[in-house]
Amino acid sequence: MTDVDGSRRLFIAGAALATAPAASPAAAQDGPKQPGAPTAPAAADYPKPPFPVQQQPWPGLASQMNPRPDHGETSYRGSGRLAGKRALITGGDSGIGRAAAIAYAREGADVAINYLPAEEPDAREVVELIRSAGRKAVAIPGDLRDEAFCQRLVEDAARELGGLDILVNNAARQRTKPAIAEISSADFDATMKTNVYAPFWLTKAAVARMGPGAVIVNTSSEQASDPSEDLVDYALTGAAVLNFTKSMAKQLAPKGIRVNAVAPGPFWTPLQVSGGATPEKLQKFGSQSPLGRPGQPAEIASLYVAAADPALSYSTGQIFGATGGGGQPA
Repeated sequence: MTDVDGSRRLFIAGAALATAPAASPAAAQDGPKQPGAPTAPAAADYPKPPFPVQQQPWPGLASQMNPRPDHGETSYRGSGRLAGKRALITGGDSGIGRAAAIAYAREGADVAINYLPAEEPDAREVVELIRSAGRKAVAIPGDLRDEAFCQRLVEDAARELGGLDILVNNAARQRTKPAIAEISSADFDATMKTNVYAPFWLTKAAVARMGPGAVIVNTSSEQASDPSEDLVDYALTGAAVLNFTKSMAKQLAPKGIRVNAVAPGPFWTPLQVSGGATPEKLQKFGSQSPLGRPGQPAEIASLYVAAADPALSYSTGQIFGATGGGGQPA
């Protein structure tokens, strides 16, 4: 997530989070170690609607959600699929970005996360989880609507990680509006800059630092092909991201850089409780999916691993979907 008013500050790893204590590997990964990457202990046990009435100010915190999302903190097991890779993940403090950060670290990657200063409490937890996996964690808060910050973000992440092999454009802004008349130009501009401009700026900066074997993973949405009437601007950006993914996959193939996208359906993240859904819609969130519930971030983390896995070297311009049985955007 990324959208906040007021002043922005840039902190590199070792600044705001340098004093955060690292969680022990045992605490982060209880149970016997096994190869592969299972998600939930039992997916059937995941919560189903109706959910408690709740609302948070934008951008929201996963740590304050009820029920709290599962990002794979205690379940994800790595098998070295991303060993030695260096990844930058936007929106890495919570939701799907957090699940991807945990999975990448446990697959052997060093990880830099971007988030908003207001999301610091969630980000601290992610940094601890990355470190507990024995990997380097870099924390860079800031607003992706600022082109200059996007350029600095890539530069600083590459410097702190010693290079950049994977860019995950995941941060997004989603605001429910029942009618187009209620979408102000400022709202529309903020959504476009967060969801479309930022991936463009970040990709442009990252490609200049990437070599053969590098991967860009974009987050789109099922909204790209099956838009909801109250998410007009957000759905529009999902379609743009899919188009961007396919065109960049073709453009960067000669350079040996792959570009893929993940298109989630309804997932239980702070996007919903901080204005992405009305309180009424939130109570039954995910109920219309064939599985009858929203997905948990832990259930999609493996797709982000697959999208970046060197073993899938022939897969570029691909759309990896997880919609709980709904349709997949083409």
